[in-house]
Amino acid sequence: MTHEEKRAWIRLVVSVLAYSAYVVIVLRRADGRPLTEVPYAGTLLWTVGGAIAASIAIEIAMGVLNPRASRLRDVRDKQIGQLGDQTGQAFVIIGAMAAMLMAMAEWDRFWIANVIYLCFALSAVLGGVTKVVVYRKGVPQW
Repeated sequence: MTHEEKRAWIRLVVSVLAYSAYVVIVLRRADGRPLTEVPYAGTLLWTVGGAIAASIAIEIAMGVLNPRASRLRDVRDKQIGQLGDQTGQAFVIIGAMAAMLMAMAEWDRFWIANVIYLCFALSAVLGGVTKVVVYRKGVPQW
């Protein structure tokens, strides 16, 4: 497994865990109340920041545990990275459009923030899955 494939796995797993933790915490805090009344901003920021910090820490640990691993990116790594990023970006656009429409319809900030976070998480997951699958199956020839 290449260094870049390991990074894709790390980011994929961390994204899923962080978003799952956020959803569980917010739902537990609701305790029968409407979700719009649940304090979510701090949890959202902590899970996003925690995911970033965890990814960095795990990647550093990976480098320490295997210092001789090549960090060079070849053409295949670059193609896979671009394909994964392009695939995941669709959800960033969907999230931005949804948030804009929700804001124009004057939806509660809770829903707007959560649709953006959901789409960021889906973007990371879809991009990560794409990278992992392409590393395993090969770069498609168009």
